[in-house]
Amino acid sequence: MSDDLIENSGEFEASDADETQSSEETEPRFVFTPPIDIFESEEGLVLHADLPGVSSETLDLQVQDNKLTLFGRVNPPVPDNAELRYQEYEVGDFLRSFILSDEVDHERITASLQNGVLKVTLPRAPRTAARRIEVSPE
Repeated sequence: MSDDLIENSGEFEASDADETQSSEETEPRFVFTPPIDIFESEEGLVLHADLPGVSSETLDLQVQDNKLTLFGRVNPPVPDNAELRYQEYEVGDFLRSFILSDEVDHERITASLQNGVLKVTLPRAPRTAARRIEVSPE
């Protein structure tokens, strides 16, 4: 897991997935690369990403131009009326991108989030049958 402390805004844009956004909100936040497991079957690929502290409301999953990007925002666990006295781990957001092959059917990608684990199903695109192309004389 790589840890980068960056300036991060409240919004994520897929076109700038690999770059840090800055805006009026300039609170520095850690951005972690979540660990990923990928399984392959005849139907396609299944991706599991560990995203502790991310909810479906704070998760942005996008596919654009064969690039799958996930960004999960984690809200600090300290209540507003409390003060953090001791901390052994850093809290931060999660960001990861993948280039998908042409074999993935983008229209049928599905995802679910349960107990901090994101499951993304990437079905294979149906193969087109070979067809003979008629060549007309000039």
